[in-house]
Amino acid sequence: MANKLFVGSLSWNTTDQSLQDFFAEVGTVVSATVIKDQETNRSRGFGFVEMSNDDEAKQAIEKLNNQELDGRSIIVSEARPKENRPRNFGGNNDRNGGRRDNNRY
Repeated sequence: MANKLFVGSLSWNTTDQSLQDFFAEVGTVVSATVIKDQETNRSRGFGFVEMSNDDEAKQAIEKLNNQELDGRSIIVSEARPKENRPRNFGGNNDRNGGRRDNNRY
């Protein structure tokens, strides 16, 4: 088991500090981060917590999953590696210049 945890269903009011304080009840927190939207700087409703070792991470999942934080029942699970997804830069990425049919203009 890894010591990095995914935390979902966070309240919009949850901060890095309140997330860290909540997880500190079960062990030593190395880092706690609420993920925010880059444009609005508003919480995206999830975050990541890194515990100091695997045993504390396992204990955090057992004790804190489905517990209430800032008025919301949170989900705590082992974090999975980020998937490699193709980046979309907002443009139309087909070779036809956005046309559905090469024969029509």
